[in-house]
Amino acid sequence: MSGKNRISRRKFVKGIAGTTAGIAAFGSTLGMSARSYSRIIGANERMHLGVIGCGGMANGHMRALLAMKQSDNVEIDGVCDVYTNRLDRAKELTQAKAFTNYKDILDQKQIDYVLIATPEHWHYQMTLDAIDAGKHIYVEKPMTHTIEQARDIVQKVSRTGLKLQVGVQGMSDDSYETAHKLIQEGALGKVVMAHIDYSRNYAEDFWAYKIDPEARPGVNLDWDAWLGPAPKRAWDPRRYFQWRRYWDYSGGIATDLFIHRVTRIIKSLGLHFPEYVTATGGKWNFINSMAEIPDTFNIMLDYPEKLTVLLVSSMANDTPIRHVIRGHLATLEFTSDGFTITPQEATRKDTVGGTGEDTKGHTRYTYQKTGGEDITLHHRNLQNAIRDNEPLKCDQNLGFYGVVACMMGVQSFRHRKYLTWDAQKGAVREI
Repeated sequence: MSGKNRISRRKFVKGIAGTTAGIAAFGSTLGMSARSYSRIIGANERMHLGVIGCGGMANGHMRALLAMKQSDNVEIDGVCDVYTNRLDRAKELTQAKAFTNYKDILDQKQIDYVLIATPEHWHYQMTLDAIDAGKHIYVEKPMTHTIEQARDIVQKVSRTGLKLQVGVQGMSDDSYETAHKLIQEGALGKVVMAHIDYSRNYAEDFWAYKIDPEARPGVNLDWDAWLGPAPKRAWDPRRYFQWRRYWDYSGGIATDLFIHRVTRIIKSLGLHFPEYVTATGGKWNFINSMAEIPDTFNIMLDYPEKLTVLLVSSMANDTPIRHVIRGHLATLEFTSDGFTITPQEATRKDTVGGTGEDTKGHTRYTYQKTGGEDITLHHRNLQNAIRDNEPLKCDQNLGFYGVVACMMGVQSFRHRKYLTWDAQKGAVREI
């Protein structure tokens, strides 16, 4: 650190110390039962896993896991999908056993954990069944499709010795747990607002993924099994290949994109449940799209800590906004390399400063991150949690807080209502 450091150097050093080892703000409540945790995995023992869902996202996971086979002593033992074309490709890639029913993977006694990389509407039931089978879990984001489901998962996992990692892989970037430590130490003063975005720009219709003409329900695809707990509908290839565009299976921008962003803010600020939520937006650009979800979407969350979190997104303009947490004394801005803290001029004192260059009278503190938004790191964290009880980067509790924020936004938008969180009942209420 530079000798120019004046933002309470002691606070910064104290805040940063030990964070790279992985600080979990929300740990699991652990209990042990023979039913939920069938075997202890030794540090030098090979870890076995099964993959449920073999679509695009799962392929990224499988390739990362195959690259970890030797370095991390991990093996993909089974793959599962209801579309046999995808299943055959996954089998060829992994050389693992292939299943069309996910429960057959859960029946494999040697499998230690499962990756659930299916559409959102299946996350809940598959996670429940994995818990009952005594498997540790990596479930893609969001943890569940509804708030009620998320609450149920938290209660069930917390009664076991099982580990559940939610696939918000950006939490394997240590910027957010480090920011949390510094904010707790008072580096920003009273925090009043945070804002963050996740925007893209599509030339034509958004999220209109290519439809595979080879998919034939009843021949090589089990449509009824794919629908599962969702409303029963006649075969529609758009719903299967472009499921993120439909409310039955997805929360759209909120649960596919905002979940990544709001989880970072929740972690950094130590938040739990919002007090008030409102959402706005619509199909402002792709007005003829078949999508049910909006292409432009914003959520504003007021938390009981007396601060506002603003989430901004458009699928028709990808100009980013600054990802910042605003405090009375200073502003923290997340960057591709970590974050910076810049004091507010109006409240600047000799004891409020930072390290780094002086710019227009401001002294800036810069933090260089370790880790990153990385699937490999996120799986390794889960594996270390299973082997050595390492704190998880995104456990069921943090997953729950993210689901509440995002799904309250979805509910506010769909019903055009201003919502509040009933802390006593743990439920959403219209105002």
